[in-house]
Amino acid sequence: MPILPADTPAPDFSLPSTPDQRVSLSDFRGQPVVLAFYPADWSPVCGDQMALYNEILPEFEQYGAQLIGVSVDGPWCHVAFAHDRRLRFPLLADFEPKGDVARRYGVYRDGDGYSERALFVIDADGVIRWSHVSPVGVNPGAEGILSALEDIASEKGVRA
Repeated sequence: MPILPADTPAPDFSLPSTPDQRVSLSDFRGQPVVLAFYPADWSPVCGDQMALYNEILPEFEQYGAQLIGVSVDGPWCHVAFAHDRRLRFPLLADFEPKGDVARRYGVYRDGDGYSERALFVIDADGVIRWSHVSPVGVNPGAEGILSALEDIASEKGVRA
């Protein structure tokens, strides 16, 4: 299945954010969401990508957007990774059934057992407005995310 394109309703999901807490996409209905799928905690590129997003989190928040990271790592791994990197946004465990949410978004790599490095910007109504896949070894940065958030804000007459 190819990556879900713009103008597609974003599939809802509920995944663990910690061993005893879950987060659903629908929890954020009414605000934009930046959904960042990444292959694995503790890998160099993933660490750099999540650190960049953590650093510029205030820019996402200017648009009222919630950032959510998703990988196939388990919740205990996410807790340790987020604590070590001082991340201020949720990391969700697409662990069991492994890659189920990534598959629904068209970004699971069956032969590798992890997701693509994929980004989705979802509007307040739950519709994908922008999607992008980067090579696994390349940090996609934030330019595309910020551009998509700006487009959403412009349509609504909101300035960041």
